[in-house]
Amino acid sequence: MKYRNRLEITVDVLNTAINGANKTRIMYAANLSYKLLEKYIRETIESGFMVSGHRGYEITEKGKTFLEKYRDFSVSYLRIEDQLQEISLEREALERMCEPTKGANSTHGALRRNPL
Repeated sequence: MKYRNRLEITVDVLNTAINGANKTRIMYAANLSYKLLEKYIRETIESGFMVSGHRGYEITEKGKTFLEKYRDFSVSYLRIEDQLQEISLEREALERMCEPTKGANSTHGALRRNPL
């Protein structure tokens, strides 16, 4: 099971409320306990991302902007994460190249003892 961070939970709450949603729908769609639901509804309202309206909770323009910026961030983050993985694999390959191979020590040792 992957644990979500604050941003990911906020995004889940906002995505659920994009067309209006009641607490129960948000709680189940965002996979939150009632206690966490209350916390994130309070935080998203205080941040100006969501309001309580006639269709339950609705996302604001600021909330939509946040979601757009988060999507851009996610794409960049995943791209960089992939690049870091590639770099890590390249480093491991280089480190393996530095390891002595079997039998190489005896050949090099013989050359050192008998220069000619």
